[in-house]
Amino acid sequence: MRKFLKNFTLIAVGLIAGIAATIQFSATAQQNTTLPLDELRTLSNVFAQIKREYVEPIEDKQLLTDAVKGMVSSLDPHSTYLDKKDFSEMQEQTSGKFAGLGIEITSEDGLVKVLNPIEDSPAAKAGLQAGDLITRLDDKPVRGMSLDKAVRTMRGTPGTKITLTVFRKSEERSFPVTITRAEIKVQSIKAKIVDNNIAWVRITSFQERTIPDLAKKLTELAAQDPKLKGIILDLRNNGGGLLQGAVGVAAAFLPPDAVIVSTKGQTPDSKQVFNATPSMYRLSEAGDPLAGVPAIFKKLPMVVLVNAYSASASEIVAGALQDYKRATIIGKTTFGKGSVQTVRPLTNDSALKITTAYYYTPSGKSIQAFGVRPDIAVDQNKDGDPDDVLITREIDSEKHLRNKQSPEEMLVKDREKRRLEELQRIEEKNAKKTPEEKEKDKSKKPIELGSADDFMLSQAVAFINGAPVKRSASKLE
Repeated sequence: MRKFLKNFTLIAVGLIAGIAATIQFSATAQQNTTLPLDELRTLSNVFAQIKREYVEPIEDKQLLTDAVKGMVSSLDPHSTYLDKKDFSEMQEQTSGKFAGLGIEITSEDGLVKVLNPIEDSPAAKAGLQAGDLITRLDDKPVRGMSLDKAVRTMRGTPGTKITLTVFRKSEERSFPVTITRAEIKVQSIKAKIVDNNIAWVRITSFQERTIPDLAKKLTELAAQDPKLKGIILDLRNNGGGLLQGAVGVAAAFLPPDAVIVSTKGQTPDSKQVFNATPSMYRLSEAGDPLAGVPAIFKKLPMVVLVNAYSASASEIVAGALQDYKRATIIGKTTFGKGSVQTVRPLTNDSALKITTAYYYTPSGKSIQAFGVRPDIAVDQNKDGDPDDVLITREIDSEKHLRNKQSPEEMLVKDREKRRLEELQRIEEKNAKKTPEEKEKDKSKKPIELGSADDFMLSQAVAFINGAPVKRSASKLE
């Protein structure tokens, strides 16, 4: 890997990493640090007491590893100590190939929360949905289990099965789902011509192959339809990936040398500016992977689709295109993951992933906790998205980093006020429904993104065609 390989994503499970962080691989910084002696004595005393009196013997290595993990994880939701297996899994994730179930996850109230089932994965085929809470893994309760242990339990040999007990908030019920583990190969780019001469390009995550694959797809689309009149970049449910991927994707639609994103932290190497130049987004191939992209894509009317599960690297792309007024952002407010994580190798097979900086859009705006607000708020479903009030974002995390540009107190209070108003509006609407309508709502399946039933996509098409757009009535937007 390159010295400054960065990655905007959440946490990995054979399964995949999701909501973004900027991950930078570099050598461990050497600096003189004075350690507090009193606190070290306390640590030593606690260690000795556990070794001497705990009900069962515990290995020194396990105790010290757990102490390090606890110290790092107490900082914020995205800093963590990576042992040998964690480090290997994180590296697998960026290649777009790994073994497991195919879900992006995080932790919520001591449970495992599904952020996004990866398209065409075993988890997606089994019917898991974003927002589902996993309460048991086979016969083991998740509450009290570390996220790392939950990840390891869900990983396994391809072909083996695991039964998840799932609680679905929107339906207020728990049910078992048995999933067969498989090798997950993520195709990060999907594309086609929709409606009348409009290109639709969906990016599911930002990987090593994303930029050359995007260049290939754009070239094919231009050849397939020389009369293209617009493009829709779909970043919904995209939890992140490699920073170079995000910079390259934005560069495909912006002028050369345009600033895409900047980062600022305590150390000199955390202060960086990333431009739309090949050296900033080139990964494994020589030259410029975007060199053959038709120039028309710099000027075509453009819409970017986002939702609450669009995070970090996705937010970098959406924020840059919005700042330059290159695209109209349509959908829902994004997750709000605006911090940078640096991976510092500690040994040959372990590392520290630690938050080292905030990132900023070209205009200098931090989206940390706030997210990217759409220019036009549109629902995913024609009849509205009642489950939106149940979705948690970065700002809802107890230990999330504060946005340094704006005080959050008023925003949090206002968000909670609007959330309660939205709940009341939904309850009043549901009270008027017949039992048959309520049962129909429960059995409704998630919409396949990019299909003929994709209402948000249809509104993006309408916008490019100059037709009216049905805006969201949600008080959360």
